[in-house]
Amino acid sequence: MQFLAYILVYPIIWLISILPFRLLYAFSDGLYILLYHIIGYRKQTVKENLDLVFPNLSATEKKRITKAFYHHLCDMTVEAMKSLTISEAEMKKRFQFKGFDVIHNLIEKDKSIALMCAHYGSWEWIFVMQSFLDFKGYAVYKKLKNPYFDDLVKKIRARYNSYLITTKETVPTLMHAKVNGNLTICGFVSDQSPKANKAHYWTEFMGIKVPVYTGAEMLSKRINMSVVFFKVKRLRRGYYETTFELLAEDAKAYDNYEITDKFLRKVEAQIEEAPEYYLWTHKRWKHRDKVPAEFQ
Repeated sequence: MQFLAYILVYPIIWLISILPFRLLYAFSDGLYILLYHIIGYRKQTVKENLDLVFPNLSATEKKRITKAFYHHLCDMTVEAMKSLTISEAEMKKRFQFKGFDVIHNLIEKDKSIALMCAHYGSWEWIFVMQSFLDFKGYAVYKKLKNPYFDDLVKKIRARYNSYLITTKETVPTLMHAKVNGNLTICGFVSDQSPKANKAHYWTEFMGIKVPVYTGAEMLSKRINMSVVFFKVKRLRRGYYETTFELLAEDAKAYDNYEITDKFLRKVEAQIEEAPEYYLWTHKRWKHRDKVPAEFQ
């Protein structure tokens, strides 16, 4: 059944991927009508999240954010499909970088890099940054249930010398590279919600105490990686700008969770600036009523 699903869906994805951008975004507009107006995909979750973190915003402003968010979500969906066939030159034109000197300065110091980001803006085309580097890049991800689609996603990322690794593969992969004297850059989407009973640290995010992932920080301390935040800004439809900001050159010099807190403040600033580009369909604050006594 999984292979059947793949051979039925893959041709559709490929056909969408070869559409010129004008038609691609026309398709996105249709997808928006389907998801927002007809299916109502996770609209209640989006409403609850916005009510929770922006209690002082008017209903009119929240509705504006919601509609803009769904438009952006659909754009990211078709852009992910476009990754299958888009040229490197086209991607570089549409996903540009600022502050790349931060990365190069760390490389000159022989430092591997933990790249922290959030579900904000667009993270689909960040992999093109590897075309500016001459060593492997990795991204920690959750393996897809369908092995054929999982292989497809990994193949697309590998076009730019980037490789997807699971949480269990992260430590041995990066340790192996370190032992062999190889520099690496590894991306962590670090704003997700861990299971409440497995969280080591709880802190405020958008004014609400929640469990947070600390893996990027702890791994950086363990194998002496520098930590960099990448901030994505949507310039206009289909065009993004990423800025690299140093969080910690020597992770071991920071108290536990200090780097994680710095990262979360950066994400909050992004959200406050343009909330429509955050992933509001994610149940980020679902454990807010389970705060352990030691973190209250």
